[in-house]
Amino acid sequence: MQQEEIDIEALKTNEEFLGNLKTIEQEMKDENSIAKGYQLLDAKLLLEAPEDEINDIFTFIVNTAFDVLAEKLSTHKGFDMAVYEDLATARAIYEHGIQRYSENDKKGAKEIFLVLHHTMQTEELKEAMMIHACAVMAGHSFDDFIQNLVDTSGVDESDPTAFFIQTFVQPNDILLTMFAKYVKLGKEELKVLEESK
Repeated sequence: MQQEEIDIEALKTNEEFLGNLKTIEQEMKDENSIAKGYQLLDAKLLLEAPEDEINDIFTFIVNTAFDVLAEKLSTHKGFDMAVYEDLATARAIYEHGIQRYSENDKKGAKEIFLVLHHTMQTEELKEAMMIHACAVMAGHSFDDFIQNLVDTSGVDESDPTAFFIQTFVQPNDILLTMFAKYVKLGKEELKVLEESK
């Protein structure tokens, strides 16, 4: 079945579409909604909006996500991947962690992955975040991590959590055993969060 081509140029002048974007933007601000932020971001990227508009939305998404994370940590709640807003928030924090890692900010990346490990309610994602943190602690560069540890062949793109790297060249339990020393270090660092309960 052939997908319909989206006429981007027509959308740029479509009053109804542009009106919907304004509504989404207002809801994003009124509800402090990261999910709506991503909806708006996707549409603006599609429309090739000016870079400052894209950056403003992205800044809103990241700042709001970290505010929500701080709230979750202080109330000892986690991210429930069945709740779309939680999923979008965790995604924003994860993407920020991946960006830190790709820019070789290993301390920042490790801390973000450990906090995600701590706040994710899904066991597979918890394990995947610990593997990310361990790879950073073990000194793997971002490129090395992607090329030698990640297996992208099994990614199910219909899975709403597909943008989190969670398939690796070895089963999770084997990787976590190989990284046992770093898992222990990571858990030590997370004790601060555990003890503040």
